[in-house]
Amino acid sequence: MDTIDRLTQLFQKFPGIGPRQAGRFVQYLLRSSPSLRRELAGAIRELGGSVKQCAECFRYFAGSGKACDICANPNRERTVLAVVASDADLAALEYSATYKGVYFVLGGTISLASEKMNGLRLKQLLDSLPNRIERGLSEVILAFPANPEGDATATRIREELVRGLPSDKQIKITALGRGLSTGSELEYADAETIAQALGNRR
Repeated sequence: MDTIDRLTQLFQKFPGIGPRQAGRFVQYLLRSSPSLRRELAGAIRELGGSVKQCAECFRYFAGSGKACDICANPNRERTVLAVVASDADLAALEYSATYKGVYFVLGGTISLASEKMNGLRLKQLLDSLPNRIERGLSEVILAFPANPEGDATATRIREELVRGLPSDKQIKITALGRGLSTGSELEYADAETIAQALGNRR
């Protein structure tokens, strides 16, 4: 297999990228300057060394501390925690410029085929609650995609939170309102739609 075919196949491994798009990426790189290709290759090589997971929210970030810039920001509202499926969903909420609280990245959604939560950070979420409550947590927002997997995950997480939260603490558990149309992925929603979904949470 030559280099062009190999790179095309590698691009096809990206989410939502088919053979035609992968081929267009390769053709773009062929037309690009050598300096851009070197910069891209260098950035990919550095991913393993400079990028790590935040100790608090588990999103990937590049930095020197244990916590990302969001979790380390003293101006974020510690009273509200948004539980999201992925880094992309977190980025979508941030892009909306509406949400000012903190996050927890669960690492995916429940597979309806198996209904198992393998690989999801449910234990880490529950373990983090006492410390978050000490810092003033009063609401957990279940910010999952508006599809069957997202709904199933929200239901399961809500059940686990109800069992895991201290009975003497009044912690509100809400979900995004249906500003998001059914079947939509959070990461692809525009800022206005996300703002509406946050405002209509229940």
